[in-house]
Amino acid sequence: MNYYYKKEVGLSFDEALEKTKAELLKEDFGILTEIDVKETLKKKLDTEYANYIILGACNPPLAYKALMVEKDIGLLLPCNLVVYQDGSKVYVSAIVPSVAMGMIENLDLAEIAKDVDGKLKRVVDAV
Repeated sequence: MNYYYKKEVGLSFDEALEKTKAELLKEDFGILTEIDVKETLKKKLDTEYANYIILGACNPPLAYKALMVEKDIGLLLPCNLVVYQDGSKVYVSAIVPSVAMGMIENLDLAEIAKDVDGKLKRVVDAV
């Protein structure tokens, strides 16, 4: 099983980024971090890279539930999504929490991860 759920979108990079942010809000996610990989690599390595943004998203009620079940789950939070450009194509990709958390043998956590899976899939599908 893939650790990500990805879709090619028929939007410009900037449009896809804004649409992804809007769809995250609809699913009650806040954006905790936004990393511009292109800018960071240029600054740190003086190298060129395509448009690539990592969004660290958090759904507070579900994050709280997960933390109540498994204290160390914070190591796998927040949920990351990426919006990136590969040539003329633009993609939106989200982590699949149930796969990422599959190594943790906790059925209560698995149920929460499935809820988050559905929310992130809806976000990607809506972009």
